Amino acid sequence: MTAPYFIVDAHEDLAFNALVLGRDPRRAVVETRAQEPPKGVDGIATVGLPDFLAGNVRIVFATIYVSPHTNPNPANKTYQTAEQAQTLAQEQLAFYALLASDPRVSLITNRADLKRVIESPKPQVGLVILMEGADPIVKPQDIDKWREGGVRLVGPAWSQTRYSGGTGKPGPLTNLGKQLMREMSRAKMILDISHMAEESFWQALELFDGTVVASHSNVRKFVPTDRQLSDEMIRALVKRDGVIGAVFYNQFLRHQWRQNGADKQAVSFATVIEHMKYICDLAGNTRHCGIGTDFDGGFGMEATPREIDTVSDLQKFGGALADAGFADADIRGIMGGNWLRVLDRALPT
Repeated sequence: MTAPYFIVDAHEDLAFNALVLGRDPRRAVVETRAQEPPKGVDGIATVGLPDFLAGNVRIVFATIYVSPHTNPNPANKTYQTAEQAQTLAQEQLAFYALLASDPRVSLITNRADLKRVIESPKPQVGLVILMEGADPIVKPQDIDKWREGGVRLVGPAWSQTRYSGGTGKPGPLTNLGKQLMREMSRAKMILDISHMAEESFWQALELFDGTVVASHSNVRKFVPTDRQLSDEMIRALVKRDGVIGAVFYNQFLRHQWRQNGADKQAVSFATVIEHMKYICDLAGNTRHCGIGTDFDGGFGMEATPREIDTVSDLQKFGGALADAGFADADIRGIMGGNWLRVLDRALPT
């Protein structure tokens, strides 16, 4: 029997969903669904720790994400000032420390942690902490504080932030953003360019000399919005030996999917593979494709490819890649090995 694929999912909003939506990631998906309305609290739940383990999803980039709002409401976990964002983000960081007290979970902050999770005789889910939207960093020099707290990747943008233009809000890096790039380089953080506006993306690559990835982004060729990556952006990431995590969100996989009826059956693993093949053709190899599902990231199971019921179904994606003609070594790279290469290079010893 073929060994299951070792899967790395480079984008999951576990802390936000727990603290804001009340979804405890330690529960199985079936338990969460039983406690929520039929359509879920933010779509039908897809993620739970037992389901990660059932699908051999062994490493997750777990996000710190706080929601900006012009009229902050503490009950809704939104912020207006950098200090409010910092407080909310620290709550999420504390949540991950609590989650790691579960023997099925381990925090990954260095290469030794990575090795321990990979080689664990009893499968665990290793969490690599990713800050999505840099507003919680009150000033660029605070990057050391977040690094000491366990954050290993930072995405400067979500929409527009104090640091960068972002999705739906085009623009350059601000002066603070330029400083942040230099501070992140010094601190040897990983830069996640997902959500960055194209102008800020190019500026960041000039100023930041460390490891660059796109934790959850698809191809603009097929979905022509500023949330996706242009050919030039993809080539630039390839040149930096970065990896691009495919988002398993139908709206980001098929152009105008929602406007065309939002039929889950209309999108499949083949649609994801179309995006991946395009990246592979531009790169000339498969080394720069990975998975970054963003499951339960503002959408639910009803907005994922038809083969997905829970996150455990990612294991089936390897078979779809094989049916599409990918070699076994390439499949194992896409399912997790390419992300492991990046982590092994970029995490501290």
